[in-house]
Amino acid sequence: MAAPATFWLLSVPADPTKQDTVNKLKDKIASKTNDFSEIFPFALPDFKIGTLDQLVVLSDDLAKLDATFESLAIKLSENLRQLLNDDVNQWKSNLSVNDRSIDQYLRHFQWNSMKYRSDKSLRELTDTITQAFPYDLQEINSIEALTKTKMQNYGQVRTQLQALQRKQTGNLAVRSLNDIVKKEHLVLDSEYLTTLLVAIPRNLEKDWIQTYELLTQMVVPRSSAKIAEDDDCALYTVTLFQRVVDDFSHKARENKFVVRDFKWDEAAMKQEKRQLAEIDASEKELWSTVLRLCKTNFGEVFSCWLHIKALRVYVESVLRYGLPPDFQAMLIRPKPKAEQKARDALNAHYAKLGGSADRKDKKGALQEEQLDENLQLLLGDKDYTPFVFYNINTLIA
Repeated sequence: MAAPATFWLLSVPADPTKQDTVNKLKDKIASKTNDFSEIFPFALPDFKIGTLDQLVVLSDDLAKLDATFESLAIKLSENLRQLLNDDVNQWKSNLSVNDRSIDQYLRHFQWNSMKYRSDKSLRELTDTITQAFPYDLQEINSIEALTKTKMQNYGQVRTQLQALQRKQTGNLAVRSLNDIVKKEHLVLDSEYLTTLLVAIPRNLEKDWIQTYELLTQMVVPRSSAKIAEDDDCALYTVTLFQRVVDDFSHKARENKFVVRDFKWDEAAMKQEKRQLAEIDASEKELWSTVLRLCKTNFGEVFSCWLHIKALRVYVESVLRYGLPPDFQAMLIRPKPKAEQKARDALNAHYAKLGGSADRKDKKGALQEEQLDENLQLLLGDKDYTPFVFYNINTLIA
């Protein structure tokens, strides 16, 4: 399977306007000559900023929440894939946010001002987002614990169902005979006689017909009849005296005839059918419940996660670029096999943002030698960027 698709969320100072910033970057990484990625402006409201100390504390809290929401989104995604038996197409179609695919939700992201009013402080918005569930996200494990419990319940029922279903599968030498054998096939309530059920390999049917009466004494002549068959075996009855059952079974095994362990118990047979039907219905109901729970929670978690990302970009941009806030946030989707080229082009284009204030010329421009040093640093360090930068793993290919 291909690696998960990746989006990058970044922000840079306006140069000189926000639209100019987008256009200049497009020339570097999303043009005909530099076709490394797609760029989507990422609009953010004008938030109430607060004090520098508040931003520093909030920055740390947002980083923790970012990791928490990502972990939970990945877990819910994995649960969905498990429920859908690794059917990738079904899995992708169920990973949706507000009835849109992850890709479409990211490309057309809009801040949800109805749920998260921008006239509230950044701290209040963060608290509102983390309280957007019917669970207490101050103890974030509650969602995962609930989902885990549901998944465990489903797994137990699924195991029971598979065990019962296995009895209904396989050839006549191993599968349950309760839905095949009828009362009229057997000699019941006899003081001396009994009926055995014997699975005969198809290539040995003639041998059975010719020899079953001779395997032991006290076998009722011409008592064998075929009552079922499949690709591998035929199922025959044979009537004999109870006292020779053990000896007959031993001789049958020597001839590769399989005497099935079967007792006519009408109540037990009805119970097995009823149990299979009940567990099958229970499995389907639980599957639907858990699928709906994972799908709904995934959409909510992913939406909250992206709003946390948006707040994080805003806070980090203010801390890095200063006041008043004048920066452009953008979402970038690198094209397959072009991630490194896009990353290098970004670092080269914005290398000046990593410069030192005391090494500028008279016009305030960063000196060329400093730009070269910064560029070498950036191209050699995959983790550092001179701009606010976050990766968004979309979880799917």
